[in-house]
Amino acid sequence: MPITLNESLPAYRILSQEGVMVMSPGRAATQDIRPLRIALLNLMPKKIQTENQFARLIGATPLQIDFQLIRMSDHESRNTAADHMESFYRPFRDVEARGEKFDGLVITGAPIEHLPFEDVTYWDELTRVFAWTQTHVHSTFGVCWGGMAMAAHFHGLPKHPLPAKAFGCFRHTNLAPASPYLRGFSDEVLVPVSRWTEVRQDDVDARPALTTLLASADVGPCLLADPGHRALYVFNHFEYDSTTLKEEYDRDVAAGKPVNVPANYYPGDDPTRAPANRWRSHAHLLYGNWINEIYQTTWYDMSRIGEG
Repeated sequence: MPITLNESLPAYRILSQEGVMVMSPGRAATQDIRPLRIALLNLMPKKIQTENQFARLIGATPLQIDFQLIRMSDHESRNTAADHMESFYRPFRDVEARGEKFDGLVITGAPIEHLPFEDVTYWDELTRVFAWTQTHVHSTFGVCWGGMAMAAHFHGLPKHPLPAKAFGCFRHTNLAPASPYLRGFSDEVLVPVSRWTEVRQDDVDARPALTTLLASADVGPCLLADPGHRALYVFNHFEYDSTTLKEEYDRDVAAGKPVNVPANYYPGDDPTRAPANRWRSHAHLLYGNWINEIYQTTWYDMSRIGEG
């Protein structure tokens, strides 16, 4: 949330340069306030787990959030009960037909990294979603495969297969401390990673419309800003619960799949010991900063969302 300071006060300029949200008394006096409308386009197979993870982060600010759940129109979930999907999710085609607008939209990852984007069964509809965000969503947050898909659609940013799964908790460098999305972030951040593909920094650098905010020497770019499309792309998993990587590891071990112990996750890299969550605070900071930035910049009159 912003702090209101006299514009002539030295702290106003200093804090603004540091990325702190500062507001003049005149601007504060004219603010209109309403609930923020945030939607989750859930592409993950375990719908309920994913709902909980994102709702926990998005709902942790003092602001009132109207949280909506959206699914791809013709894709049937095999891992979530049909009555849950029927009760709580709306197909994108219905949302689109009603002309609904949202202050924010999260597009999750999906376990389909091995496929070219164009071979995904719902790719055509998903590209309609991407186009729709430009006129009906104020800010979009693409996560893991969802972020890679958005960046590929808007910028032709390629994803590259990895010889082995990037799996574990990896240190990332804060490259943009003054970014409003990284307020309060440490210089280094530990982030859970679980993917078979990567985005490469050289490809990002070749696209000046994109800015890297967080990156790792081990697993590459993590968080990109795309101001031209009012979007963020994160390729790793701040939203993960403490045991999510453990559940993935245990599942693959039980299935007899070759899998490495997730790096830097278990104490002493010993999978018989309980993992410690060392990313929770930065997860809340990132999503709280995103919500705060939406709150500061979205239109009070929702019909104007998409104007710029």
